[in-house]
Amino acid sequence: MGLMKIFSGSEILAQALQERIEAIGVDTIVKNNIQSARLGGFGSTDLAVEVFIQETDFSKANPVIEQFRMDI
Repeated sequence: MGLMKIFSGSEILAQALQERIEAIGVDTIVKNNIQSARLGGFGSTDLAVEVFIQETDFSKANPVIEQFRMDI
């Protein structure tokens, strides 16, 4: 049992996916490299925000993830 990355991309899309996943009762972890880079004093580019879920929650979250990918 560990974390599984389900998304890498822009901050706005990551937040949208996070809201959809959490709406079905699955907890998410967001790693925001944009904010980390800003606080560190250097810049960062695209694909800087990652969304993770527990591997055990993947079967529950997969339909939402697939629908999200079709919508974007």
